[in-house]
Amino acid sequence: MSDSKPQITAYLKTFCGWSEGVRAIMRKYDLPFEEKDIIKNPAFRWEMEQKSGQPLSPCVVVNGKMLADISGEEVETYLIENGLLQASDAPADAPIDSACTDEQHEAMARGELPGAKIKFVE
Repeated sequence: MSDSKPQITAYLKTFCGWSEGVRAIMRKYDLPFEEKDIIKNPAFRWEMEQKSGQPLSPCVVVNGKMLADISGEEVETYLIENGLLQASDAPADAPIDSACTDEQHEAMARGELPGAKIKFVE
């Protein structure tokens, strides 16, 4: 396993179960990473799509390798299998393999999550 921490850039949504799963892995392993919020900054969404060749998020770049449309669980597996992390049995502080719940989507639509300004279009 490498002694240095990997260089990580994560293209994430402000509020998203999948994105929070990626963040949870970064917190679990105390990994520094650059977060590019594709909701708050549409230029980051464009950049993600150009680099990944597709529109789905999260996308995570590890030491220059693009991991497109990936869950936190898959990021953790990739890092371990490539010798960039030693596996930990410690639990993550958020689900690492799921979307937002219906309740979370409803709360975002009502503006009840702090900082959430997501409006669902019908």
